[in-house]
Amino acid sequence: MMVSYRLYWTLWMFSCFGQYLGQDLQFPESANGVVGGSVVLAPDNPPSTSILIAQWFFATTPIIAVGSGVATVNPAYEGRISFDSNTLALTLQNLRLSDSGIYRLTLQTSAGETLAGETSLQVFENVSNVRLIGPEEPLIEGESSANITSEGTGTITSVQWMKDNSPLSPSNSIIFSPDNRSVSISPVQRSDSGEYQCTYTNPVSSGTAKLDLIINYGPEDVFIKGQDVVDLGVRVSLSCSANSEPSASFRWKFNETDTNVTTDTFTIDETDFTHSGDYDCTAWNSVTNRNASQRHALLVKVGGGGGGLTTGAIVGIVIGVLVAFSGICGLIVYLIKTKKIPMLNKEQKGQGSGAAQSTQEPDSHYEEMTDIQKTRGDGPVPLKRSESTIYVNFRDNEYENVKH
Repeated sequence: MMVSYRLYWTLWMFSCFGQYLGQDLQFPESANGVVGGSVVLAPDNPPSTSILIAQWFFATTPIIAVGSGVATVNPAYEGRISFDSNTLALTLQNLRLSDSGIYRLTLQTSAGETLAGETSLQVFENVSNVRLIGPEEPLIEGESSANITSEGTGTITSVQWMKDNSPLSPSNSIIFSPDNRSVSISPVQRSDSGEYQCTYTNPVSSGTAKLDLIINYGPEDVFIKGQDVVDLGVRVSLSCSANSEPSASFRWKFNETDTNVTTDTFTIDETDFTHSGDYDCTAWNSVTNRNASQRHALLVKVGGGGGGLTTGAIVGIVIGVLVAFSGICGLIVYLIKTKKIPMLNKEQKGQGSGAAQSTQEPDSHYEEMTDIQKTRGDGPVPLKRSESTIYVNFRDNEYENVKH
């Protein structure tokens, strides 16, 4: 045992001075390990000649020295290390965070060469218990702000945020904390709805947490689907929809009167003329406490197919008829007040009687003269007509002038 300790200290003194003699052993740039795990440190180019003395160091602290087939281990590493004399690999087990640092290997060959090389080890704690803490109150579009905070244990070397499996980037409304472990969104928009994911990583482990964010909005874009004109005695359904989160509830009115229908569909089993009118659908969001409405005009007509006249067309026709009737009545009143209608009638009557007199009087007087002749027993009475005056010459030189 005394020999082993003397060899150990001799090799340690040698390594302290011999480590500056060469740097011929090549190692990977660094090694990573996890707390409680193990790691193997080995040169990429071990020498082909035989090794007289090999020794591993952590910084300047000896770990193990091997010479003439005898291994001397630092008591601080008892039960935690092993050495492979063929590959010169050092296996370090039950890793601790304090094991992070520089490790150095020195060799003394049978050819009298002194070779040395070094590598580094970084020990990490496993990432665990990652979770996201989000807002508890409902989020309303354009009004609310959302703060999402991440938590986790272990050695965290990076934090990455994702939304719907795509990287989440900062913007005017999305702001990250300096340590990148929380994000703030203000004000929230409906496009901010989705699955948020935060991942904690280090070289040996990672942990991910997810959180669903729901942005409430609406209702808006209320739309009623259904026929405008239907036949008498048919079944009709009007369907109401709205863009809303959560889904909106509905209420129907007919001609401004509540129908007590609270579903998205209003159904008339058999139409009659009393079903013509305006149907209003109001959508309501219980979270945003907002509502929006849409109106649908329905006309019930006698069957026969085709489009029929709409309510607006019928109203237009009625108004046109009333206007025309009012115009006619007004014209009649005007003519009566201006006495144009009575004068026309009087003139027409005068003209008619004059014409009748001019055409009928001569014949009447002629017949009268003939009758007088027959009564007197006279002979023929010559008659002479000239323009508007008829002269009759009697036997006793009596003249009668008949004018008309």
